[in-house]
Amino acid sequence: MTPNEKFLQFINKYPHRHKNFFDRPFSSRRNFLKIAGGAVTMSYMAEQANAAVRIDKQNVQLLNKAKNCIFILMTGAPSHTDTFDLKIVNGVTPAAVFKPETVGGLLLPTGIMPKLSAMTSDFAVIRSMRAWALVHNLAQMWTQIGRNPVAALGDIAPNIGSMVAIEKAAERRPTDVLPSFIALNSTQGVGSGYLASIYAPLKFTANTRGLTNTTNPDGSARLDERYSLMNQLDGPNRVNSPYGKAMEDMDGFYKSAKGMTYNPVVDQAFQFTAAERTPYGASGLGDACLTATKILKANAGTRFIQITTGGWDDHQNIYTDNVLPARVRSLDAAVGQLLTDLKASGQLQDTLVVMVGEFGRTVGQLSAASGRDHYTQQFCFMAGAGIKGGRAIGATNAAGSFTADFGWSRQRDVRPEDIEATIYSALGINYTSIRYDDPFNRGFEYVPFSGEDLYGPVKELWG
Repeated sequence: MTPNEKFLQFINKYPHRHKNFFDRPFSSRRNFLKIAGGAVTMSYMAEQANAAVRIDKQNVQLLNKAKNCIFILMTGAPSHTDTFDLKIVNGVTPAAVFKPETVGGLLLPTGIMPKLSAMTSDFAVIRSMRAWALVHNLAQMWTQIGRNPVAALGDIAPNIGSMVAIEKAAERRPTDVLPSFIALNSTQGVGSGYLASIYAPLKFTANTRGLTNTTNPDGSARLDERYSLMNQLDGPNRVNSPYGKAMEDMDGFYKSAKGMTYNPVVDQAFQFTAAERTPYGASGLGDACLTATKILKANAGTRFIQITTGGWDDHQNIYTDNVLPARVRSLDAAVGQLLTDLKASGQLQDTLVVMVGEFGRTVGQLSAASGRDHYTQQFCFMAGAGIKGGRAIGATNAAGSFTADFGWSRQRDVRPEDIEATIYSALGINYTSIRYDDPFNRGFEYVPFSGEDLYGPVKELWG
């Protein structure tokens, strides 16, 4: 039996249900609390569970190549065969616009991707990746939490960034004023799940003005006076609070927020000029990529940055110039400049850049609406942290409809859980760890089925 056959056999035994997140058969968190009684809160339940315990299920060798991670989520699902797994369909692909060319071993649409095509040595592409589901909200959540959202604990699973934040909490310095996890242009992004809110992402839409509400109309001195008075009045309710973890979390919020006021480091990390926007394409994605470089340059505690770029759900007129071609040009300018600036500053060596959608799009001929519909085959773009660029991991068949060569040691399709394991391993986090502080006392696996060694990092990215 091949590794892929064994994998599929296990999945058949423990099915990864594809039901819509909002249609799951068990109670939501809100309904569960109603059933449990209004006086019972999630924070109380967490306190009744075992004390926070982290156990490594397996003693695995970690990649430990990165200090930081930038995770770019392409919501709507980009067409893999029109971007990083380019397939030329005669009479369909607009070759004059795409200008397909093999550069550094990768066939790319250089006409709409000029910047990245010129720097193929800086990134690799996983082409043997496949999604589990074809429902946008379900698959987007799956990509951010690295597990089935409707499985046990899926409803309270933290974002990968929140897991990085709690793992790296001990490394924070007194001078670190920025949150460990920042989500740019990600208002609908997954939060900290059952973990304490201190590990939740700071959600911010990148703009030239920077982070607002970091000053007070009455001045710094008056703010200090009010902050001191607040602590005198209700500090005992928040420090070692008799009211539980939720109040203690509020104390953490207050301290974090106060540390970010009147702070030039914060201003430099979130503000930028119109001139700085230009090389990034002067777009929302470009603004987020520019802000990400500034945040990392500040070196003030942030270890995981999520960037969301939407609009990839191209069911109609995909090749119209202002649809996919325009969006790829925008992505090319933003991500290409991101890699350029990280490389120039020396930060690319310490930063893992991951770019992926929730799934791919149908291949070959276009639909009746001249678009491409949902499809499980997809790609994952990886750069930085010592990744060996200029190549693809795995290959699809001539049409791009399925994996023809897996290209890695597990000899099966790469799944979102494998990307999650790769991120953790690259950051020096044991992806087989289990936390026993979840509110249901079940044990939360960093990557599902760690005991069965079902998923693991794509080590081949490094050579």
